[in-house]
Amino acid sequence: MKLIRDLHNLNALHRPAVVSIGNYDGVHLGHCRLIHALKKKAKALGAQMTVLTFEPHPHEFFSPKNAPPRLMNWREKMDALCQQGVDQAMTLRFNDRLSQTSAEDFVENLLVGGLGAQHIVIGDDFRFGRKRLGDVALLTRLGRRFGFTVDTIDTCIVEGERVSSTRIREALRVGDFPLAERLLGHPFTMSGRISHGDKRGRTIGFPTANIVLRYENLPVWGVYAVRLRVSDGRVFGGVANVGSRPTVGGQKILLETHLFDFHETIYGSRVIVEFVEKIRDEQKFDSFERLREQIDRDAQAARVCLGVERISDTASATRSAKETKV
Repeated sequence: MKLIRDLHNLNALHRPAVVSIGNYDGVHLGHCRLIHALKKKAKALGAQMTVLTFEPHPHEFFSPKNAPPRLMNWREKMDALCQQGVDQAMTLRFNDRLSQTSAEDFVENLLVGGLGAQHIVIGDDFRFGRKRLGDVALLTRLGRRFGFTVDTIDTCIVEGERVSSTRIREALRVGDFPLAERLLGHPFTMSGRISHGDKRGRTIGFPTANIVLRYENLPVWGVYAVRLRVSDGRVFGGVANVGSRPTVGGQKILLETHLFDFHETIYGSRVIVEFVEKIRDEQKFDSFERLREQIDRDAQAARVCLGVERISDTASATRSAKETKV
């Protein structure tokens, strides 16, 4: 998949295009329906299947303190679009200039002049341009002027309700990961590169693989049973904390994962963490010992959730069975 960062990087190799426009946060089932229609039209027209999205999310630009949590960071979104078979993804930096661009100028200068759009596929509630004045009707009129066609895709419904990033965030907030997976079409995950931490966890028997998170506004926060996938495809069960670590006066927002019965060094590796079940909210303890005791309980709860026995328990059970047999 080709990546295009902003208008100045567009060239003739990116044209002509069939384009879908949106934030694509989560790349959920509704987005996948758009992509399927995009793929079909691109093949028919011999054009490049193109997703146009924005960074940062417009909500983060206009009201950063009230913006909804992201379901994916930029890299995760690009990876997901690539997995869906998108030919090229264009990211526009959402800034003052773009926010003041009229819908008409956006279409003429970017979609037509830049991407050579032959067809545009959008959701039925799509809005764009200054003050969100652009809509399906305007796009259709401009299409007649500039020579492109427009299709809208009906809302995707799951279990009687519309699939949306907002609904997925709410499912994650209340810890309903099965519903989030049904809406996304895949498990909810977070990814990143393992970095060195302060190594406090290993002093109490719970070493962690740490990912520094760029955003404080997250859809999950607390302690979870997780599965972590390393670069070679192996998957390990674990217990993870997403938060600021108030007991130790943490200054960074981290995703810390303690992997069960894992003794390898993976600093610098990119990993994917799948969230399975919420165990509890993050809390501050009055001592490091109290924290250690709680982590032990959290780890046991995560083992039960994931069906992962302690190696020592398994060995003991095996010995007991052999002794009984003898």
